[in-house]
Amino acid sequence: MKLPNIKILDEANKKLRVVSKEVNFPLSRADKKNIEDMITYLKMSQIPEYEEKYKLRAGMGLAYIQIGEPKRIFVIVEELEDGSFKDYIIINPKIVSHSEEMIYVGEGEGCLSINREVEGIVPRYARVTISYQDIDGNYSKIRVREDIAIAFQHEIDHLNGILFIDHIDPKNPFKDANKYREI
Repeated sequence: MKLPNIKILDEANKKLRVVSKEVNFPLSRADKKNIEDMITYLKMSQIPEYEEKYKLRAGMGLAYIQIGEPKRIFVIVEELEDGSFKDYIIINPKIVSHSEEMIYVGEGEGCLSINREVEGIVPRYARVTISYQDIDGNYSKIRVREDIAIAFQHEIDHLNGILFIDHIDPKNPFKDANKYREI
């Protein structure tokens, strides 16, 4: 596999605070290529051999704004137990429902745009249902749970100009941890 030539914006870049725009169909060839490159990059970041060779930080999701494009597109690459990958290409997403139960990642959320350790909890819904369009513009719905639900909410935040660090109370990073379930 060849490492795609994509540049992920750092948190200091003000573009990450832009609210991304709805996408019109059909997608351009350039958009399809970017989506393909983002998926390849994420897969390579999760394979130890490539992670080491290219000095990558493991990531499972990327929003289009992280490569400097303010379009409502994100991809998630989930490594399955058998070592294969499941790709999600989500365009123009909307959260249509969510659980009452809230969860958080015990070891803390991470982000390919934030190149530092950040302590604190980010409360997220345990389950969310998302309406979206696929790469061909077809409408669909998906219900996700646990770590994938967290990833979806994290990427949707990116589309709205929000970084996960915005959810952490700087004075009390573990505030209300007892109110949520750790995963």
